Amino acid sequence: MNQNTLPTGHRIDGAAILDDLHACLTRYVILPSAEAVDAVVLWVAATHAQTAWAHAPRLVIRAPEKRCGKSRLLDVVEGTCHNPLITVNASPAAVYRAIGTDHPPTLLVDEADTIFGGKNAEANEDLRGLLNAGHQRNRPAIRWDNNTHSLEKIPTFAMAALAGIGAMPDTIEDRAVVVRMRRRAPGETVAPYRHRRDSPALRRLAERLTEWLGAHLVDLEAAEPSMPVEDRAADTWEPLVAVADLAGSRWPQRARLAVTTLTAESDDAGNVSNRIRLLADIRTAFTVLGEPGAASTSDLLTVLNGDDEAPWSDSGPAGLTGKRLGDLLRDFGITSTKLRFPVGQAKGYTRDAFTDAWNRYCPAPPAEQRETPSTGVSVPCVPSSFSQVNPGTDCLPGTHQSVPAHQSVPALSSQNHLGTHGTDTPRPRVTGRRA
Repeated sequence: MNQNTLPTGHRIDGAAILDDLHACLTRYVILPSAEAVDAVVLWVAATHAQTAWAHAPRLVIRAPEKRCGKSRLLDVVEGTCHNPLITVNASPAAVYRAIGTDHPPTLLVDEADTIFGGKNAEANEDLRGLLNAGHQRNRPAIRWDNNTHSLEKIPTFAMAALAGIGAMPDTIEDRAVVVRMRRRAPGETVAPYRHRRDSPALRRLAERLTEWLGAHLVDLEAAEPSMPVEDRAADTWEPLVAVADLAGSRWPQRARLAVTTLTAESDDAGNVSNRIRLLADIRTAFTVLGEPGAASTSDLLTVLNGDDEAPWSDSGPAGLTGKRLGDLLRDFGITSTKLRFPVGQAKGYTRDAFTDAWNRYCPAPPAEQRETPSTGVSVPCVPSSFSQVNPGTDCLPGTHQSVPAHQSVPALSSQNHLGTHGTDTPRPRVTGRRA
């Protein structure tokens, strides 16, 4: 029996259904790329086979500003996905009850930036946890039922789409197909969407998807498509690629191109946590300081807080502090130490302490692709309390340079300097105790 043939002998052309859904999307919305359209088509189709998947990919529709088409795209997704449940605000308890079944709806959240942004972020931490847990099957929420005096397990697994301005929490985007919308350019036109007039045609398309994919749930559950990505990205995209492989025609190639294109966009956009960003920025700081074997906490903070494009200067009235720096690095097994520099003792970090974390979480690009400094960020050159700007350098107050000619903390040395005793021990030539 052909993979797209029903037991009755009626053959369904899955590729043609996906083509029709593609035409429907592009009729009402202009997406940023052909790969983004294919990704949304396959995500919508995958909602009709939720019971087959081990992972429920999220669809994040984000825009830098209003009037970029994100809500219109969510309208079309609502019309064509499996059993949509759309909201602009919801309590975690309500969402738990709505999706806590063996056949959950597809959760659609518009204006998600008002839920996860600003002062609301902490208040909605339970909802973010629910969306994170629901990405994988068999991750129930456990509650105590006072009426029955027993534990209640509430399923969290469900497909979900979120639309909003700006980025969603990184733990959600890490589990998502991310589509970055943009405002239509002059000359780009779409058909107006009217819910009463146009939604019946969308629901008929949804019924065709249900009929086609519902007949192949066993095949889809057993599918192990070859993936161009690994780890969580592979978990997220696998249902979409499995649907494309079932459809055949050109969809398998288009699906894998969408995977590589959109995941590369996420990588290029720096879709990483602040902790990993901090590791990368500290590597840059060591480069700015002249690659010393160790650097004082003060000098690292000067470089980190001096980068206007980094988040560190906004960490408080004084920017990132030594305590906050230590708290962020502690989970990586990196702690500060009292070190002896040629100009005296100070709290700081040895460069070797970061090597393992750099290799695991933010490996440097190949040398031929590397900028100087490694992230290509221009960092203000600010003298620290441990040094003065050397005469004759180009680093002036208020100016920037890629690699300052001075080194704010001199390289570790075994030679005696004024005010120090010097050491003559094997590398690393630092002494002291753990802070």
